[in-house]
Amino acid sequence: MAGRIRQSDVDEVKARTNIADIVGEHVSLKSAGVGSMKGLCPFHDERSPSFNVRPAVGYYHCFGCGESGDVYTFLQRMDHVSFTEAVERLAGRIGFELHYEDGGQASDHGNRARLLAANQAAAEFFVGRLGSPDAEIGRRFLGERGFDAAAAARFGVGFAPKSWDALTNHLEGRGFTTEELAASGLVSQGDRGVYDRFRGRLVWPIRDVTGQTVGFGARRLLDDDTGPKYLNTPETAIYHKAQVLYGLDVAKRDISKTHRVVVVEGYTDVMACHLAGVTTAIATCGTSFGVEHIKVLRRVLGDDSGVGEVVFTFDGDAAGQQAAMRAFGEEHRFAAQTFVAVAPDGLDPCDLRLARGDAAVRSLVETRTPMFEFVIRTSLARFDLETVEGRVAALRSAAPVVAEIRDPALRPGYTRELARMLGMELGEVARAVRSAAARPKVSGDRGTPSSSGTHAGPGSDGGRGAIEATGAHAPTRPFSIADLPNDPSTRLERDALQAMLQYPDAIGPELLRHAVDCRFGNGSLAVVRDGIASVLASTDAAIRIDRVVEEVPAPFAGVVHQLAVAPVPQRSEAELAAYVKGIVGALIDRELLRQKSELLGRLQRTDRADTATYGTLQRALVELETERRALRGD
Repeated sequence: MAGRIRQSDVDEVKARTNIADIVGEHVSLKSAGVGSMKGLCPFHDERSPSFNVRPAVGYYHCFGCGESGDVYTFLQRMDHVSFTEAVERLAGRIGFELHYEDGGQASDHGNRARLLAANQAAAEFFVGRLGSPDAEIGRRFLGERGFDAAAAARFGVGFAPKSWDALTNHLEGRGFTTEELAASGLVSQGDRGVYDRFRGRLVWPIRDVTGQTVGFGARRLLDDDTGPKYLNTPETAIYHKAQVLYGLDVAKRDISKTHRVVVVEGYTDVMACHLAGVTTAIATCGTSFGVEHIKVLRRVLGDDSGVGEVVFTFDGDAAGQQAAMRAFGEEHRFAAQTFVAVAPDGLDPCDLRLARGDAAVRSLVETRTPMFEFVIRTSLARFDLETVEGRVAALRSAAPVVAEIRDPALRPGYTRELARMLGMELGEVARAVRSAAARPKVSGDRGTPSSSGTHAGPGSDGGRGAIEATGAHAPTRPFSIADLPNDPSTRLERDALQAMLQYPDAIGPELLRHAVDCRFGNGSLAVVRDGIASVLASTDAAIRIDRVVEEVPAPFAGVVHQLAVAPVPQRSEAELAAYVKGIVGALIDRELLRQKSELLGRLQRTDRADTATYGTLQRALVELETERRALRGD
């Protein structure tokens, strides 16, 4: 067992790592002013971005849920790793050799790093076996669907040989233990002992958003294979099917850039879309499309402005229509506009590309139908519109759908369109829509037909995914510096502390020492000031956020984190130094003015006959005024 990592190495790895690069692998970050970035929080569901990152400071803070910390904290929270594992991962990323207090080496037996290594080794094994004679059936399967060797290589598709323990023996030869292989989901345990989970199947590697292989999806090929059509890695410490989206690692850059994501229903559909030029396609892995998937997508989309697009593709059959209706049940979780794309003849993207070429796949996405229009038409299709009873029932079904349209500019148009489809008076339909909008909504009710079934994902019907409706609860909002009083004095104290924590080098040690001697009117901000003063009084007077956090009482750590990442007023780099010096100078000037007021009061109360005391106070006043003028640059 290795000892503690040397603190100097921990600090060095953090100093060499840009926290924005690590956070940016999970969250689409945008500039929020000089030295500040903002995105949707990965730790709670939100519609407007409140997650702030300050790369120069090396910290993040969410003003919505209160989560904050440095790059190590972020990895621990996102990937459920220990502190040591977080340091080792980042060290490996930059090629830095860590040293341990007992002189030992990192021990990663059985931890996340070992599971990732086992999955990567398995992926390489499967790819190598795709060219073997016994994999001819797998190559034929790919070829019949329009995928050549280059396409297979691009997506890492491989073949699991029809063998009891070929993979097990290979990985044990690479130094992995049976316990590690079981923990990674690569082997199963039966009456005859350990055996390969995937046998005689075509295999797709499932990667997380950073591109690391965390699991596999395997397609049945052989007639004597009695297992499910699609078999996936079980839940493991690194593979959580409710949070993983196939293809997101290769699609995330274009999703973030174009603010569009195309949700398809299987691994081959993702491949077909990307090869056809639709490079924002993703799919679920062995489960229906749920709330956790939406959270992941919203972070990558930067889904806060409402300008993005989410395009769902479904089969044209009844199951596909049911999936679309369930998708509508979660549509409100996106700020982006949602659409449905159903190909002619009900072909999925893979079959469409095979039958009509790449252009047809691109056209499928470009000719998408707004989600609301699709749902309205699907609702009406269930009724006989030739009868009065049928039209009334159809209106009752579709009116709540129109009432749910978020954009008030679109609602009147859809109301008119619904009236046209039904052949009813516009006023009657408008009244039904207004009545539906006024009715209190039951939790989870979107006015869509209920359905007790689910549309299975890979592992049950050929790699198809769907939407499952689950509830989400908003987190309790923690204390935020935005809740501070908005009077000029408190604003000055807050802004000065932000400057001191974020740009201490630009302010300089002399101004910092004067600033921490200033009196504060706000008690919470005064505690942060005391923490900075304590750090400045130490031998190494460099202000570091983690040191200030250690100095203040635990309940005030969040205030420090917020001040450390909150954007300063947007200014150019050239203006920044002048601003931070100016705001700290204003704090000191306020303190000098207070001292001047106290001296003037004492002077008025002093008997002029006491010439010694009177003279001392007058000299002190002159010195204060001289200091104020120097501070102001007069």
